[in-house]
Amino acid sequence: MFFIGPISSIFDYATFFLMLYFFGCKAYVVPAGGAAATTVSAHLEQLFHTGWFVESLLTQTLIVHIIRTQRIPFIQSRASKTMTFTTLLVMAVGVWLPFSPLAGFIGLTPLPPIFFVWIAGFLLAYSVLTHVVKMWFVRRFGLD
Repeated sequence: MFFIGPISSIFDYATFFLMLYFFGCKAYVVPAGGAAATTVSAHLEQLFHTGWFVESLLTQTLIVHIIRTQRIPFIQSRASKTMTFTTLLVMAVGVWLPFSPLAGFIGLTPLPPIFFVWIAGFLLAYSVLTHVVKMWFVRRFGLD
């Protein structure tokens, strides 16, 4: 909790930065005025929320594979087929939702394809950093 939780927050902040500055969502904070500006502002707000939702869902689903073993997840240790299928299903639904007919009802909007390139990099970095910290913690406190 004291070690892995802050790592998750680092990637939340990285996603905030990505959405605000790379995807221009900071423009929703102060709309220029008028109906067109309000529509653009609402879309950017939805885009920001959608990006954060997808990143959070993917990292928090992935973490179960990282903390379940002292070995390198997916390489030295594989979860059961049921756990792997379930986490892949949850991740797939999370990625699909912004593009689904339900998106408008739940306040999501489609994400640009480049977002997924960024998030793939974030997930890789998150996985490696979390595994390294987990192994340090295990060595430091002698947990089996």
